[in-house]
Amino acid sequence: MEKKSFFIKTFGCQQNEADSQRIASYYLARGYRLAKSMKSASEIVINTCMIRQSAEDRVTGLVKNIAKSANRWTRPKIVITGCMVGMAARDETGTYLKTLRGRMPEVDEFLPLEEVGFDYPALRNDVSHSWVPISNGCNNFCTFCVVPFTRGREVSRPFGDIISEIKELARHGCGEVTLLGQNVNSYGADLVKNSKAGYRLPGGRVVKPVMVKHLGRYRIPTLFPYLLEEVCKIKGIKKVKFISSNPWDFSDELIEVISKTPKIDRNIHLPVQAGDNDVLKRMNRWYLRKEYIKLAQKIKNKVKGAKISTDIIVGFPGETKKQFENTVDLAKKVNFAYAYVAKYSARPNTAATKALSDDVDYAEKERRFHILDQLINHTGTNRSAVH
Repeated sequence: MEKKSFFIKTFGCQQNEADSQRIASYYLARGYRLAKSMKSASEIVINTCMIRQSAEDRVTGLVKNIAKSANRWTRPKIVITGCMVGMAARDETGTYLKTLRGRMPEVDEFLPLEEVGFDYPALRNDVSHSWVPISNGCNNFCTFCVVPFTRGREVSRPFGDIISEIKELARHGCGEVTLLGQNVNSYGADLVKNSKAGYRLPGGRVVKPVMVKHLGRYRIPTLFPYLLEEVCKIKGIKKVKFISSNPWDFSDELIEVISKTPKIDRNIHLPVQAGDNDVLKRMNRWYLRKEYIKLAQKIKNKVKGAKISTDIIVGFPGETKKQFENTVDLAKKVNFAYAYVAKYSARPNTAATKALSDDVDYAEKERRFHILDQLINHTGTNRSAVH
């Protein structure tokens, strides 16, 4: 009897790509074989994203196309996983799952990522570079962001497990790793039981957790600078990257580790989201524009060759033309290497969707998108750099 086969289609960010690699191992461990295409698979797994409405629409469209094009007697099993299922699993009312089933009745199974977990090693096709998740979930609850509802509260992977995985990757020829988390800066906050007592690293060294600012006070203990140092010590690892970081807890200790460790990539992805203080406040982003600019300046001053990339949302509820101009001004001052510019999209369960009116029309969002995208990513005229 021929083995069942599977094919994974992934939407979304690098974290989703890393999740799909573990899902592949999960299926192989159950006796499946990897199909070369969707057409030849007996089971199609769609790893979903919810960051924008357009991402959800692409998933729905794909499901409809699979069902429409398949022979009624040989239609593959359709499995949905990822963020859409994460949202459904955390909705105690069951409303979102009911919505998904109504929208996509063709789906045979909704697979929570928790069933896969980290028990299965990632199936990686690229030996030279590997995505390595160090945490999952987020505690920050930015008003526009659905991640706390799709992935839950932030949970750090054990320090030793991360180091062991990367050592194994290096033994198999991997020279470059990217550490992944919704907020890598706060890695280890949930592992540190007593910040004053210290934390014992896998090698036995006891370190004092780095305290980072939250709402103006030093209150979040993080192990991320130490994790970066330990990863860079691993023989065979030549380059280390990490995404993403939040500006409000990017510590001086982290900057120091980056500056003195050549293996760490000099492109720092630091999402700003907006350049106006009132918009940042409505977004629940815990910094002012001047604080972001000062941080960018500090990084560039202390880390030779540092470049800053970012994420920006245009057309956030209530964003006036003047407030948008403040974002343009910030972009000119910081001189971003590149930016992922997105048009605001209302997301279920978020505070912005519940409390704020999506009052910037689509044409104006498009106009603002093209201004920033052209300024940062295409013209090369963003020259009022922070030095």
